[in-house]
Amino acid sequence: MPERVAVVTDSTAHLATEDAVERGIEVVPLQVVVDGSAMDEGTGIGPREVAEALRRHVPVTTSRPSPRSFLDVYESAAAQGASSVVSVHLSGSLSGTADAARLAARDAPVPVHVVDSRSLGMGLGFAVQTAASAAARGLTADEVAELARDRAVRSSAFFYVDTLEYLRRGGRVGAATAVVGTALAIKPLLHLHDGWIELLEKVRTSGRARARLEDLAVAAAAAAPGPVDVAVHHLDNATRAGQLAQRLRERLPSMSTLVVSEVGAVIGAHVGPGMLAVVISPR
Repeated sequence: MPERVAVVTDSTAHLATEDAVERGIEVVPLQVVVDGSAMDEGTGIGPREVAEALRRHVPVTTSRPSPRSFLDVYESAAAQGASSVVSVHLSGSLSGTADAARLAARDAPVPVHVVDSRSLGMGLGFAVQTAASAAARGLTADEVAELARDRAVRSSAFFYVDTLEYLRRGGRVGAATAVVGTALAIKPLLHLHDGWIELLEKVRTSGRARARLEDLAVAAAAAAPGPVDVAVHHLDNATRAGQLAQRLRERLPSMSTLVVSEVGAVIGAHVGPGMLAVVISPR
């Protein structure tokens, strides 16, 4: 009897609800805590509410899902006939979500393969889609997990933020790096490196930073051996995100898929309004 693999992820993958349902992907939400009130990302709170709270200087923090939340999903998958689960999550360097999944896996009624994508946003999302496609083709859980891990590792993520203060508050960048974002009106460009958010370049103006973000994305796509999927993320910056997406359409003939989306409440709480990001994910 062929193995039936269920695919699970978390809400920072930013998968469209219809896409997740169509592919049979279960999504476990992280929590956003605004002024002491905890809400599930997506159903309880969205990016616009987070952006507004940040502008009003209301305390905003985030929290990983509980192991019980994951175990409920794993038990449900088993009850529906899954013989194993591949659970793919945002970078363990940025969140304890993958750790919570591993704790739940110990008590799951079927084997659970937890994959730390070392990524987030559609860097995670594209990997999850790859996992779901592999599971639908009847591949084993080991094969599904390896394909997801490989897709995530080969993805690149670059982003621009108006200020590093929100990342500093959440402990996602060090205090020394945050100083760079305020000194001499420097605008930082960041990237994900082995699951960590790191300073990549320092640019003098926001306009130059956005242009450089575009060039970095184009260079990453050009270095890929074949077609690439691309995502443009933003927080409360839809106009510039649309402009960036249009320029990438014109400059990237190798682009297979283009997703333009606002980041969810969890990532939004750490990057702040005005953020722009590009994910390049070779197929």
